[in-house]
Amino acid sequence: MFPILVLIFAALESLALWKKWTRLEYLAKPAVMVVLFLWLLTSAGLDGAALWFGLGILLSLTGDVLLMISLDRLFLAGLVAFLLAHLAYLIGFNIPIPEVSAWGFFLAIIVGLGGAQVIRRIVAPLAEKGQARMQTPIIVYGTVISLMLLSAMMKLTDINWNVSAAILVSVGAFLFYISDIILAWNKFVSPIQHGRIYNIGAYHLGQITLIAGVIAQFGS
Repeated sequence: MFPILVLIFAALESLALWKKWTRLEYLAKPAVMVVLFLWLLTSAGLDGAALWFGLGILLSLTGDVLLMISLDRLFLAGLVAFLLAHLAYLIGFNIPIPEVSAWGFFLAIIVGLGGAQVIRRIVAPLAEKGQARMQTPIIVYGTVISLMLLSAMMKLTDINWNVSAAILVSVGAFLFYISDIILAWNKFVSPIQHGRIYNIGAYHLGQITLIAGVIAQFGS
């Protein structure tokens, strides 16, 4: 029931953005994360690492509501909420702390170089646009989400994770990462046609896939 419901609400949110149906957006967008939380709660509980993923969902819900109310006026507050959500996911992925491996070292180089390039492109025009104060928050946020993505992808070679769960969280974290790039690019670099729809679509698919992987790993 929960997987079907969450996909329905995610589709309704994209439809609401496309049609500019504000009332539907105010219903569908928070509903996605509420259903995700209930799915995690009933399938895996909130013990151990799962507790941090549950906290990450609730912090994401907070960020969703803040950005839904005002993408401009409450952007920094929403950024902080999502920063904390990524930190919660980061902690969840590192319980227990994984062993250092060649795969992890290789991934760290790839994610680090790629993330640095994207952050540089997003931060570069901020001063010219009178938004220099956003440089540090964006750099910090970009670093944390890159670490979250790296931690998720390291599950692919973690013997404590089953293969299907590791694939799901890796794909989910990557889509979440892409959604934030779309949002930041659309807001700070140059407008993307239908950018908000692409952003929300990738975000919801990312969150759903990530939590599906967590449930596959920790669910009973």
